[in-house]
Amino acid sequence: MAKQNLTAEQIETILREHDLLVKLVNPHEATNFTAITYDSRTATPASLFFCKGAFKPAYLQAAVDAGAIGYVAEQADTMQTITGFIVTNIQQAMALLSAAFFGYPQNELFIVAFTGTKGKTTSAYFTRGMLQAATNQKTALFSTIDRILGPRPEQEFKSDLTTPESLDLFHDMREAVDSGMTHLVMEVSSQAYKKNRVYGLTYDVGIFLNITPDHIGRNEHPTFADYLHCKLQLLVNSKRCIINAETDHLNDVYQAAKATTQPENIYLYARTGYQPSVDVPLDFRFESNEDNLKDAKFTLTTVATKRRKLALDGEYQLAIPGDYNENNAVAAIIAAGLAGATVGQAQQALPTITVPGRFESIMTHQHGTIFVDYAHNYASVKALLSFLRKQYVDSRVIVVVGSPGDKGISRREGFGKALSEEADVAYLTADDPGFEDPVAIAQQIEAHIDHQRVTVHTQIDRPTAIRQAILASRPNDVVVLAAKGEDPYQKVRGVDTPYPTDMAVAKAVVAEIELDTQA
Repeated sequence: MAKQNLTAEQIETILREHDLLVKLVNPHEATNFTAITYDSRTATPASLFFCKGAFKPAYLQAAVDAGAIGYVAEQADTMQTITGFIVTNIQQAMALLSAAFFGYPQNELFIVAFTGTKGKTTSAYFTRGMLQAATNQKTALFSTIDRILGPRPEQEFKSDLTTPESLDLFHDMREAVDSGMTHLVMEVSSQAYKKNRVYGLTYDVGIFLNITPDHIGRNEHPTFADYLHCKLQLLVNSKRCIINAETDHLNDVYQAAKATTQPENIYLYARTGYQPSVDVPLDFRFESNEDNLKDAKFTLTTVATKRRKLALDGEYQLAIPGDYNENNAVAAIIAAGLAGATVGQAQQALPTITVPGRFESIMTHQHGTIFVDYAHNYASVKALLSFLRKQYVDSRVIVVVGSPGDKGISRREGFGKALSEEADVAYLTADDPGFEDPVAIAQQIEAHIDHQRVTVHTQIDRPTAIRQAILASRPNDVVVLAAKGEDPYQKVRGVDTPYPTDMAVAKAVVAEIELDTQA
C-alpha cells in the first residue's frame, strides 16, 4: 500500500499550522515514523502511537515495548524518553496526521457523503449502485453495514462503526485508491463530528436527508442542539450540498449550507405539492406513481431551469418498496448525477439495488408475513410501520424490538411512541444491551407505550421473542423484526456475542413450524 512516512519535523509543522501543538517532549528532529497506530497491540518498530481517549501510561508503555519511537497525547508521560507531541486535541491531531501519513487519499477520490437520522445507508447503497455503472465498477463504499474498498472479496467486510476512526478512515481510503477506486460513497454520523473522526475532510457532495431527535444521552450528544450542530458540519464541509426540503429545522440546515457554499451549489428537493417550512428555492420535485409491496415507482422533475443541464428527469423504479425510500432515492439520483452518472445509468441500476437488512421478507403459510428491517429510531420505525399499515389495511402489526444500551437513550421513548401509533402487539427484547440491564431498557420503552392500543410482551432472549411473535401471528398478520437488520452479533458487557441475525432466526423458526404443519 502506498503511504507517506512522516518525520518529526513534518508532524510538528502540521500541528503548528492547525494550532494544536502545546509542546514537544524529548524532540529528535531526525526521527522518521514508518507506521502509525492508536492500538498498542498493533504497534511496530518505528511507529507513532496516538494516545486516544483517556490517557493510560500502560498503553503507551506497551507501544514503546513493541517499538514505538514517538507518541501524540494531550499530556506528557515523564517516564518516557521517546519523542512526544503534546496537543490540545488528540482526535483532531490524529485525523490530520493520518491524512498526511497515507498521502491525502481523499484528494484522489470523488467523495459523496450522507448524513441524516434515517436513510443514510439506503441512500448510500442507491448512490454507489448507480455510480458503479458510471465509473466502471470503481466506487468504494463506507456504510453502517459494509465497507467495500476494492474489487477483491477480502476488500468487502462488515463495518464496526458508521464512520470509522480517522486513522482507519484514511487507511481505507488509501487502499481504495491503490485498488483503482475513483469514487467513494460514505455515511457520516453525528458522532464522526463529535469525536473529530472526519476533522479536516472536505466532501465533493454532501447530502442532508433529515433530522429528528436521536443519539441523545449520557455517552453521545447531551442535547438535540448539539446533535443538530454536529449533523450540520457535513454541509459546512461540502463543496456542493443536497438538502431534503422536507426535513425538520430546514432553516438551520439551509443556513449551514449557505455559510460555506454558494447558493448555485446548493440543491433542494421535495415531494410534489409539499410546501417547505421556509422560503427556499426548490430545484427538484418528485411524485410517487406506484407504491406497494412489489413496485415503487416515482417521477423526478427538474423545476429550476439552471438545473436542467443535469438531465435527471424521468421515471425511476426501486427494488426496495416504501414511500420513504423514494425520498432517499431522489437524494441519491441527484448525488450520482453530480458525480457523473447519467439518467439512463440511474434508471437501469436502481431496480437492481438491494440493501442487506432493509425490508427483507419471508412469506409463511399459516402465520404472518415477516419483515426484517434495520429501522432503529422513532422516525425510521414510524415510517416503516406506517407504510406496512397502508399495505395491510386489515392486518395486525406485531413488532419485535429492543433498544441498545449505553447509547441512543432517546430512542427508547421514540420506540414507545412509534409502537403506540402504529403497532397492535409489541415484543420487547434485547438489542446490544452493553453494560445496561436489558430488562430495565425494555421497561423504559414500555413506559412510553399506550397499553390501551398495544398489547405488550417482554421476552429478553431475542431468538425466543422472534419465535413467540411468529407463532402468535395469524395468516394475515404482519410481523416486523426491527432495529438489528443484518447485525451478526449482540454487544453484551463489552463482548461482541455472535448472533445469527434476525433473518436467520426467523427462517429457522418458519422452517420448523411449517415442517410441523406438513407432518
